Amino acid sequence: MSTTTSEARSPLPLLLRRGRSSTAISTAAEARSPLSALQFRRRSSKDVRNITSVSSSLLPAFGTVIEEDNPSSKPFIVLHFDRRYRLWELFLVILVGYSAWASLFELAFEKAAEGAFMTIDLVVDFFFAVDIILTFFVSYLDNTTYLNVTDHKLIAKRYLKSVAFVMDVASTLPIQFIYKTITGNVGRGQAFGFLNLLRLWRLRRVTELFKRLEKDAYFNYFVTRVIKLLCVTIFWIHLAGCILYWIAYHYPTPTETWIGSQVEDFKERSVWLGYTYSMYWSIVTLTTVGYGDLHAVNNREKTFNMFYMLFNIGLTSYIIGIMTNLVVHGANRTFAMRSAINHILRYTSKNRLPDSMREQMLSHMQLKFKTAELRQEEVLQDLPKAIRSSINQHLFRSVMEQAYLFKGFPDNLIVQLVSQIKAEYFPPKMEIILQNEIPTDFYIIVSGGVDIISSKGMSQQVLTKLGPGSMAGEIGVVLNIPQPFTVRTRGLSQVIRIGHHNFKEMVQSDNDVDAKMIITNFMNYLKGLNDELKKELPFLRDLLADADAQVQVQETIQTEETPQSNDEEIATVPRDENEQKEERRSEGVPKRVIIHGKRPNQDNNNNGDSNGRLIILPDSIQLLFDLAEKKLGKRGSTITMADGAHVEQIDALRENDHLYIF
Repeated sequence: MSTTTSEARSPLPLLLRRGRSSTAISTAAEARSPLSALQFRRRSSKDVRNITSVSSSLLPAFGTVIEEDNPSSKPFIVLHFDRRYRLWELFLVILVGYSAWASLFELAFEKAAEGAFMTIDLVVDFFFAVDIILTFFVSYLDNTTYLNVTDHKLIAKRYLKSVAFVMDVASTLPIQFIYKTITGNVGRGQAFGFLNLLRLWRLRRVTELFKRLEKDAYFNYFVTRVIKLLCVTIFWIHLAGCILYWIAYHYPTPTETWIGSQVEDFKERSVWLGYTYSMYWSIVTLTTVGYGDLHAVNNREKTFNMFYMLFNIGLTSYIIGIMTNLVVHGANRTFAMRSAINHILRYTSKNRLPDSMREQMLSHMQLKFKTAELRQEEVLQDLPKAIRSSINQHLFRSVMEQAYLFKGFPDNLIVQLVSQIKAEYFPPKMEIILQNEIPTDFYIIVSGGVDIISSKGMSQQVLTKLGPGSMAGEIGVVLNIPQPFTVRTRGLSQVIRIGHHNFKEMVQSDNDVDAKMIITNFMNYLKGLNDELKKELPFLRDLLADADAQVQVQETIQTEETPQSNDEEIATVPRDENEQKEERRSEGVPKRVIIHGKRPNQDNNNNGDSNGRLIILPDSIQLLFDLAEKKLGKRGSTITMADGAHVEQIDALRENDHLYIF
């Protein structure tokens, strides 16, 4: 036998090696403080194939100083979470199964304790003796610091002071073989049978194995629990059958026993005949109340039967309870879906909602439960941000790069944007965006397709259809206007949602080139819209004309400012940091303002300009005068706000400001 429950084991010839260990706790004379001497070494993925199989995570306490790659590592240390050591443990568990069966069998059937069984027992005890020696070289997890302890003295001291060492030695000693070696006689009698029951101490290894398998994500939890219950039931049947046969075998009158009444010479018959009768009685009594063919005859058997059936009640209740919990847990999602559907039906009936709206609600709820395993929010909500970003990059980066709005986008901004998206599923005939609603998000279609619909009163017209890689809702977000169209899915569609605020924060950053790239891509997309879509956007013609006029004015100014001779020296005026930041902000996302060709307090009827003209704010005051002259038909020299304040800097203006040029 070997160590306590927090330790682990590994094959001796494979793992006793030099230079592959680390010292976690040194002696008090060498340590400056209890925590400063603690050292921890992490294993690579090659050494640990499945980290989920480690029953205790190697987590250091808060504030503990951890040193990695300690050069003074001690030799001959077996790491308790090593994969090969786990295989050694699994091999020992198989031997434990034989020991548990043989110790009870040899107690009840004394004749079986001789011959081949003694040889097999010696071989099994040899492997457990090797494990006892190996345990003195196996690291363990400190319960106070949660660090891997690899100091030889601490490992040996801990094992020798534990109850596990005493029980391991007692259950491994071949008492019958020692007795035969000393006396020359074969050890027989009940004393040797009861001493062999010490081997049942090894069953704790089976408990540790099932605890580890239940936490291992690579093993099915339901199957693991069922196998565990099956093992418990089989062991209990074997235990009860052997005890009842032992009672009958040692009863003074063999014929007045449960088996002697059926087979009078059962003591002289084969041990396998008696074992078959015992297992038959135990199984029938455990599963039913018995058929009456084998029943207790004397008082000893009746007393044992009473306790056995009382324990059977508890065991049966435990098995039924565990199985019920496993089955109900598997059906929890179905029950939740049925309950949600019933709530929807009652709600739609009570509020007299139309059938189409009810069908949309039911479709959305059913799709929600069908795609529960694929929903990012539920799967990724407990993961670190870096892992969530990596997953999004793997799944959706290619889709983001194909979207027209982000063509030519640099990698760093793609990474930032992809890390903030959310994936969603929508059933067929479901409205993703409603016309005239406030723009809060826009979508990129991953799979499926949507219809762009214009609603006028009770009539609806499908203007165009979009497929994978297309975008929906971005016009309302970029222009900051109510959504101009309704977006409805044609079939089951997966989309990624990008928030309005996240997008604005990114494009309004200091990187002006990227913001202009988005606007350029957006304007090019608007120019390529079909005529039906352009008719539904009455402001689109003026918006495109303003953008073209601004481009032409900028090109004219750049041409005029081009040096005529290479001999001319261009003087640069130093600017402070604030001016440079203001200039960079002015070159970000264009602002929209409304211009009027009159004084703020002038009567509107005299000017004919009651509503003004919506334009994109140019980069300078001079360009603003030029654009106003083109739009209003006259050139002004003064710009004021509605309260009469004079505008001297273009950066002081905000979105949707009213400017009066005269």
